[in-house]
Amino acid sequence: MTESTAVLVFARAPVAGSAKTRLMPALGADGAARASAALTRRALHSAVEAGIGPVELWCAPDCGHSFFADCAREFGVTLHAQSAGDVGQRMAQAFDDALMRHARVVLIGADAVSLQAADLAAAAAVLRDHDAAFAPAEDGGYLLVALRSRQPALFDGPTWGTPSVWTQTRDRLDALGLRTCVLPTGYDVDHPADWQRALREGLLEGDAC
Repeated sequence: MTESTAVLVFARAPVAGSAKTRLMPALGADGAARASAALTRRALHSAVEAGIGPVELWCAPDCGHSFFADCAREFGVTLHAQSAGDVGQRMAQAFDDALMRHARVVLIGADAVSLQAADLAAAAAVLRDHDAAFAPAEDGGYLLVALRSRQPALFDGPTWGTPSVWTQTRDRLDALGLRTCVLPTGYDVDHPADWQRALREGLLEGDAC
């Protein structure tokens, strides 16, 4: 294991009909897939710009889509396949793997559009004297989790996809006695209103779709 801090970006292949399906009523299947790709590229740009260590793109359902190969070439990232299971199981497995190779790990979702490079750098910095860092999401989940040791219990229990994920995770952090830094709250892109908000705020190119 090196003393580096890695950034893991979780992303899904931009396949029409299965990517960002909740955007499809506004953007159509092809538009939602293009939105998915745009969000992933933005997340990778922020991760690389943060300059805190190697960036890894964790792909679902596997690494086979040509978009992922394009991202590896464009951003100089390595590709890793997400495991099976719910998002908690997939995050736990990714941390298990990455923490065998890196001293600290910051994980974000590709659709965490409000996160900036500075947020990732801040998460890495606080791990010098904290066990964990989180950036909550406005919808009750979280956008970022950073750890310096395996904490599988954090990902076993929350009711994923509900507004109580962050509250349940915070309770688990307290129960485990982990020194945690809570970063500013932001938002991700789940619904058409989120996509339009990101465009208005200049977080995505206007022609992304």
